[in-house]
Parts: sequence; C-alpha cells; structure tokens
Amino acid sequence: MTVPTHRVYLSPPHMGPTELGLLVQAFESNWIAPLGPNVDAFEAEFAAKIGSAFAVAVSSGTAALHLALRLLNIGTGDEVITSSMTFCATANSICYQGAKPIFIDSDHATWNMDPQLLEEELVRCAALGRLPRAAMIVDVNGQCANYRQLKPLLDRYEIPLIEDAAEALGATHHGVSAGRFGCVGCFSFNGNKIITTSGGGMLVTEDESWAIQARKLATQAREPAPHYEHTTIGYNYRLSNLLAAVGRGQLSVLDERVAARRAVYQRYVEALSDLPGLRFMPEPEGFFSTRWLTSVLVDPVKFGASREDIRLALEASNIEARPVWKPMHSQPVFANHRAVVNGVSDQLFRDGLCLPSGSSLSIEDQQRTIKIIRSTAQ
Repeated sequence: MTVPTHRVYLSPPHMGPTELGLLVQAFESNWIAPLGPNVDAFEAEFAAKIGSAFAVAVSSGTAALHLALRLLNIGTGDEVITSSMTFCATANSICYQGAKPIFIDSDHATWNMDPQLLEEELVRCAALGRLPRAAMIVDVNGQCANYRQLKPLLDRYEIPLIEDAAEALGATHHGVSAGRFGCVGCFSFNGNKIITTSGGGMLVTEDESWAIQARKLATQAREPAPHYEHTTIGYNYRLSNLLAAVGRGQLSVLDERVAARRAVYQRYVEALSDLPGLRFMPEPEGFFSTRWLTSVLVDPVKFGASREDIRLALEASNIEARPVWKPMHSQPVFANHRAVVNGVSDQLFRDGLCLPSGSSLSIEDQQRTIKIIRSTAQ
C-alpha cells in the first residue's frame, strides 16, 4: 500500500492574511520586544470578546495558571482540588507553588470533573477541618465543566475557583463564556489550540487589582522606578508584541474557527454513527462545545477493534490521532498524591481517541480518515 505523502495533523495552526498583515505592521514599526501596542490591543479585544473586565497576555497557558495561583497566595503545603482528566500543565502549575493537587475524576455526561465526587471530597475535608485552599477545574476538549453544579459546592465552603479554559475558548455554558466562571480564567494559544499565537496565553479576571498584580509578576515584578527595583519574586511571562499581533488576527476569526471545528465533528457523526461500539463525546443541554478535538469512545468488543488499533491504522496512512488525556492520577509523577476516582477517566483514556479536528481540515482528508476508521470495524 502506498502511504500518502502529506500528513494529516490532529489540530494544526490555521493562519490567514489578517494575521500576516498585523505581524508585518508590528515588524515594520520596530515593536519587536515584549510589550507594545498589540499586547494592549489584544488584551482589550480578548476581554471584550468573552465579556471579562480585564485580560493579561502572557507567554503560555501554563504561565497564566501559575500566576493565578500566585494571586491567590497558594503556597507550600496548601491543597488544591483539580481535574484528573487534563494535560499535565494544570497539575504542574500547582506543584510550582509547592502545593499539593487533589485529583477528582470525571463524569460520563461531560468528561469533566464529577460534581458528586467533588461534593464527597469537600465533605470529607470539612470533617477533617482542612479545606482545600483553591480549586482548579479544567474544561476538557473544548467543553466547559458543569459549573452550575460545581460552583455552588465550592461557594458553600468559600473555596475560590480557577478555571483552566486552555482548550475551551469560544465555548459557553448556559450562555456564559468559558473562562468566566472563576475568580480567574486561563487560556492557551499553543499551536494546536482554537486560535494560536504559536505560544502564548491569557489570564482573565473581574478584579482590576489582580490584573495589575498579574502584569507586575509577569514582568519580573519590577517596581515603578527608573532603575531595576524588586521587592518580590517575579517571572518573565509577558507575551511579545509580535505574537500579540498574530493573536489579534486569530481572535478576529474565532467564531469562524469554532464553526469549522463543529462542522468537522458533525461530518464525523454523520459518517460514523452507524458503527456499533463507537460513541462521541457528549454535549449536554445548555453546553456549547468548540469541539476543539472530536473524540470518540471505542468499545473493542462491539466495534471489533480497539482505539489503539484505529490509531495505528490511521498512523500507517500518515494521519495523526491521539488517545484521550491519560489521567493525572495514573501518571507516575503524581503517584503519591490523593485522588478521588470512579474509573471514568481511566475508561476514557483506555477507549478514547481524538481524531483530526483542525479548522483547516479538508473534506478529502476527513473522508480519508473516515474510510480508514470504517475499514478497521469488524
């Protein structure tokens, strides 16, 4: 069999002429160094887009998460509730502060944090007289967690919420934009996200003093003096003016990018739903997912092949697919941390597969992908 020469990627960047024009303008203006007019404009435009009061552009989504923990004064020995089904950056940022993650498993309805398990853990912590200092909840694969159930539980115990919306820009939950459910929201503009600045992130908040503090911490915590004066530890976390120019162009087409990914998802549904043992990530009523990654669960008995069989068949045809996130509670680096599990995220990892989902995915390449998936079914 001849393997196609061009590779189909899982979620490649999708760039256009607007981004290039803004980038050239920034280059020609000589605003090359970090900060500049595009950073200011990107922050203002981003905040307006999701309905947040303030936005702070930073070098990565991880940087945004780390700064959020600093704003809440999370430190050594503190415990932070977080999602187990996520990328490692979520848990890593907690550990940067010397804090301890407590991993909560997912539910079948959203693939995000299970409200029942969260409630059970908070009741346990309250009985011990040691409540977590914060919660960092993740919006997986472009879909918000069930904040209508999760947020009241945290409010009952006065536990602040950091929303890790790295994968969910453009998603909503009962009409509220992802990133706006906590006291701080964090986004990623990594190369595989809905929009990208090649590398970058954004922190959003309704608290002006926190936005000011986040900008200061992200700029090496420099004091307002003609010389370099520092009274606290800071970080080199600010986004460059060049990358902010790219981000502004990407943000201007966010709605089109989300619509394109949802269309990719719909084509998969129409082409594959008749296959036994294949189920798509659900989108409950009141949720609007970006379908950042179209994900399926494969029952190997009913389908006749495992998710790994499908992945390898796609790879043999030069098509990238990826297992759903391996839960943090199953990662060796976090083996000694507390986890409240129900088996859902372990099942999602075992049977879940993310399919090519980019907004620039051609009909031909998607049909090629669909054909291979159908050919693996027995």
